[in-house]
Amino acid sequence: MRQRALRLSLLAGSIIVAFFVLLAVYGGDRAEEPGTEAKAAQGNEKPGASAPLARLTVPPAYDPAHGWEITGAPPTHTLAYTLAGAGTATRLAHLERAGDNRFRLRTLDPATGQRRWDGAPTRALFAPGLAPRLLSVTAADGRAYFVTWSYGKLDTTASASAPASAPTDTIVSLDAYDATTGERRRVEVPWPAAPVVTAAGSRVLISDGKATGAVVDPATGAVSRVEPGALGRPKGCGGCGRLTELRAVTEQGVLVGGAAEFWVRGGWFSRTVAPTGTAPASGVLSSVAPGRILARWQGKKGAKDAATHETWAVHDMTTGKVLARTRCRRPALEPVDAPQPGLSPTGRYLIAGRLAFDLATGKGHCFEEADGTGPLTLTAVTDEGTAYGAALARSVADALAGGGSPVAVDLTAGEPEAVALAPNVRLPGGSTAGLGLFPWTDARDRPHLTAYALRP
Repeated sequence: MRQRALRLSLLAGSIIVAFFVLLAVYGGDRAEEPGTEAKAAQGNEKPGASAPLARLTVPPAYDPAHGWEITGAPPTHTLAYTLAGAGTATRLAHLERAGDNRFRLRTLDPATGQRRWDGAPTRALFAPGLAPRLLSVTAADGRAYFVTWSYGKLDTTASASAPASAPTDTIVSLDAYDATTGERRRVEVPWPAAPVVTAAGSRVLISDGKATGAVVDPATGAVSRVEPGALGRPKGCGGCGRLTELRAVTEQGVLVGGAAEFWVRGGWFSRTVAPTGTAPASGVLSSVAPGRILARWQGKKGAKDAATHETWAVHDMTTGKVLARTRCRRPALEPVDAPQPGLSPTGRYLIAGRLAFDLATGKGHCFEEADGTGPLTLTAVTDEGTAYGAALARSVADALAGGGSPVAVDLTAGEPEAVALAPNVRLPGGSTAGLGLFPWTDARDRPHLTAYALRP
């Protein structure tokens, strides 16, 4: 099921998390304030305090009079963006069209909206007009990188670095940019079929959605292959040989998940880091975020609520240590997709669907009715511990497009509860540097990313 979800997300061009990789094609505008018109800095204009801002209806914690805005230009109808770094060192990057089948990576300081370095125009290997995908990754030494990638036919005329001969005529082409300086490194990896490319660990992972992969170091461009027979499957792990998937790259090795249980090749094994009170062999790797793992665990056999409840835990990706946990009632129907996690800018809070965790205190919360129905879908969380989302939304994309009923949750409260917001409030899709990030699409089908400052 997880393999199918990964492949579908690749074909549909949905989000890959990292810090946040959101596509502003969710559509479905909420109403804007009367008498205002959405405008944005375009082309070579610099976004910032001087750029006209759309006056969207947003949660009261944000000030729509202060912030910045960028917009996508037709005919791409997309505005792919991502964040790299943390705290005041955060940099935001987005893709912009730069001629026929060419795109340029542009960066800005999210705290001020001021333009920083721009990348040189490059072309994607996808179908003409389709932008490359955009990720961010933080290496073990703390240096952050933006990575654009595309997949397609080997083009020996476009790059002198293309191999003279290869076992396949298709490649994954990656451009890794130092997030601070803009220095670019091109890497081309021969790959026979549609790949899954992720960057939740310390390096970029290319995989087939199963047990074959390649690891790319953005700092050096070095590529190392991962073969199914060299995954270091733990002894006695019956579920480790079924539905095997490469999920991320840690400093100890590749993170691998099976039908049940998960491990780091040459490192730790989920059975040895199971949360107290759970069955050690029951862990299922649900999803990953930068440096973090979200896993689901069953209660010990014989526990009185083992049939009705399960434990969700956040683990450190490098050590496997449990950072926070909570118990939730099992939903009546299993979701098709695993809840995708998102982190607050400094990484203290993690949200995933109906789940929210404070990684500093180790506390977690399930936001749902007592019978497991009516869950929230959380879209963003701030460093101050305020999470935003919508009740009865089908997904994060649905919540951002106006589905469900918008709410805010104070995760610092002893017993956090959802507080209803005005029905027409637009939810943030992320947060950084004291701002909320609001993706939306205007009446002319142009995607926008608007950032509003938090009120003092």
